Amino acid sequence: MRFATCTAAGETFYGAITDDGAVALSPDFPQWPTLFDAVAAGGLGLLSEAAGGKAVTHRVFDYEMVLPDARRILCVGVNFPDRNAEYKDGSAQPQFMSLFPRFASGFTGHEKPLIRPPESHKLDYEGEVAIVIGKGGRRIRQEDAYDHIAALTLCNEGTIRDWVRHAKFNVTQGKNWDRSGAMGPWLVPFTDAAQLDEAHIQTRVNGELRQDDFLSNMMFPIREEIAYISTFMALQPGDIIVTGTPSGAGARFDPPKFLAPGDIVEVTVEGIGTLRNGIEDEA
Repeated sequence: MRFATCTAAGETFYGAITDDGAVALSPDFPQWPTLFDAVAAGGLGLLSEAAGGKAVTHRVFDYEMVLPDARRILCVGVNFPDRNAEYKDGSAQPQFMSLFPRFASGFTGHEKPLIRPPESHKLDYEGEVAIVIGKGGRRIRQEDAYDHIAALTLCNEGTIRDWVRHAKFNVTQGKNWDRSGAMGPWLVPFTDAAQLDEAHIQTRVNGELRQDDFLSNMMFPIREEIAYISTFMALQPGDIIVTGTPSGAGARFDPPKFLAPGDIVEVTVEGIGTLRNGIEDEA
């Protein structure tokens, strides 16, 4: 089952996505005005049951950022060995993971353009898997971590590269330009450890394979991410963790291959789907 936030005829709704179109579910669950509310209430199972007996309601619609009202989004940086090696500073694997926040306003939906701002044309791509927390907790043990995941989605964690270097100790500025990244197209309920343990992530730009790796190669596996983050903050249902990108981002080419209007970026993980976005300059 796949659940998405969509817009049709000027109205936003959430529902199940089938091969034939969208099945609107939000009218049947007024207690959960948004998909975020449904996740926070542990309602994906009920949504699945409801979708099974309904016909397609929308064949023409637009995808929105999958959880546009997400309250907390944490991203894990430099989380693959080859990615760490790209820094060429001789550093071994760090003892602790790097983390930074992103906000929902920085993301758009599937098949919508990433926006390149006039202040910088160094817009870059980062394909990643994002997990959505379904059960909150503090100091979660690694062996229990997967029990706290409700769903998976994909992320293109678009970055304005020169703006991540504006300050000495953070990258927040370069990571939060409005609509510079994308998340979606949908949520896939997390039901089997193999969905993450065997996940193969690829990112293509205009059909050219740029990123290609397995989540099993992460320096800080997702179980460890959940355990570490929940040490200093209680995770809450609806929280999103963007788990890390492989090597191959545009900044690491010589010369760099930054994104430009007309480019198409596709992030793919079998079992989750493909997140596709074009590039446009800010009007």
